[in-house]
Amino acid sequence: MSYAHSHMGSGSRTARRTFEFGKTYVVRPKGKHQATLVWLHGLGDNGLSSSQLLESLPLTNIKWICPTAPIRPVALLGGFPCTAWFDVGELSEDGPDDWEGLDASASHIANLLSTEPADVKVGIGGFSMGAAIAQYSATCFAIGRYGNGIPYPLNLRAIIGLSGWLPGSRSLRNKIEVSHEARRRAASLPILLCHGISDDVVLWKYGEKSAQSLSSAGFRYVAFKSYDGLGHYTVPREMGEVCTWLSSRLGLEGSS
Repeated sequence: MSYAHSHMGSGSRTARRTFEFGKTYVVRPKGKHQATLVWLHGLGDNGLSSSQLLESLPLTNIKWICPTAPIRPVALLGGFPCTAWFDVGELSEDGPDDWEGLDASASHIANLLSTEPADVKVGIGGFSMGAAIAQYSATCFAIGRYGNGIPYPLNLRAIIGLSGWLPGSRSLRNKIEVSHEARRRAASLPILLCHGISDDVVLWKYGEKSAQSLSSAGFRYVAFKSYDGLGHYTVPREMGEVCTWLSSRLGLEGSS
């Protein structure tokens, strides 16, 4: 088990929640180790199901790390506790963002990647709520710090978000525009977003809005792919495009 502490200052008092993350599963590369990606599951799921999906992919040079989110009450489910990377009440432009939960999960993910060899490229991907954390991590990388101000430690090389959305989209552009370094980092990071047009859980329009928000904030390499007839799940054709995109963007050997 792994723990992450989150601090939220309010005058002289500090509120603090401790998040207990579940088991992490690892899929080892079958060939030369060139890249490591953390893959994040959706609401109520776990790292095991992610690892089972990923070990079937023809990407022999990638090591996959599949953590499990903490169990916490989720407002969207009426306070019902389940595995969730952060708390979410509604998916809308005006919905509040759980910055404390977002930072705790983004920090946990960065810690999982922090011990990878220097010559190995690192990235983050995920499905649904996991895709939201992957995109949030991309913004932390560009800005150079988490929402709580602590420096972000990784040099991310790829982000993948399937059927997800972008937390904190309203303030993103302003945070990146003020810094030359943030603009440079945003412009360097390739992002692949995929979304089913028939998704009735995280609506397609939220995926499209995420891509637009990232692009307008200065992320130059955002690819947004839509899938007719696809609901809130993945299909082989979509995962095939993920493989092709990763092989190209990360320059992987021996991948078709």
